[in-house]
Amino acid sequence: MDKNRTLIVGSIGLDTIETVSDRKESILGGSATYATIAAGKSSSVHLVGIVGSDFPGNAMKIFEQSTVDLSNLDKKKGETFRWGAKYASDWDNRETLFTELGVFKDFNPVLTERNKEVPVIFLANIHPQLQLSVLNQCNKKECVIIDTMNLWIDTEKQKLKEVISNCDVLILNEFEAEQFTRRKDHDDQGTVLQSLGPQNIIIKCGSKGAKLYSGHRLDTIGVFPVDNVIDPTGAGDAFGGGVASSLANGKTLIESIINGAALASLTIEGFGIDTVYDASIEEVNKRKEHIRTTLNS
Repeated sequence: MDKNRTLIVGSIGLDTIETVSDRKESILGGSATYATIAAGKSSSVHLVGIVGSDFPGNAMKIFEQSTVDLSNLDKKKGETFRWGAKYASDWDNRETLFTELGVFKDFNPVLTERNKEVPVIFLANIHPQLQLSVLNQCNKKECVIIDTMNLWIDTEKQKLKEVISNCDVLILNEFEAEQFTRRKDHDDQGTVLQSLGPQNIIIKCGSKGAKLYSGHRLDTIGVFPVDNVIDPTGAGDAFGGGVASSLANGKTLIESIINGAALASLTIEGFGIDTVYDASIEEVNKRKEHIRTTLNS
């Protein structure tokens, strides 16, 4: 791969998170944010996103430290995308309190010439039409990874199928996989999803880890045990960013999932991006060592 560069496209927002023990307002969030912080640990990130005139300077500094290229980070007059959520004590049920799109409503990126040449592309969870629009501007496309969510499966399935047919790696969770394929069995889900084009399907199974369907092979990858979950927001996005950056470094898909799982485990140990942003490479590597022992066990 070309100089371990990763293009990351997605939402950048200010989140309000409420858990049984605490509440945080206007903290840095969004799918592209978590993916960028995670990927920036090991690859050169080119970030594509949009923020409003109210976007905090300290948050911009975090992006400056985690990326090599912000030429496609648009700053528009208006309000940054805002989202609020409340978690139940079991973490399984999340209630969306509000969604205020702000400037994100008009997000339609036109890639710079430099960003068109980035070989590894991670299209984080955004509208499939946007994912497709970015993909059509990219010239290299050595490896395209996409993430999605239940909303797009519900409302934009045909467009999503078109995006999926253009990707190399598809990431989704077990509920989305069932929703999309209308199959309960993971193996059946993997087969149906591969028939759409991508030969590498990653099904995230929460605390049970992840399954990788690659060609005719199935591998299972476990998790790093976290005793005290603080905030699960963004763990899936950090996972995706970790997978993409590791692939950009020429690692295998299994090794890339292990990297993603380590970064996801850090994300849930604090509010917002704090713990994953502050984590040392040594800590990430320690977690990867543990996760390697869970492979196909």
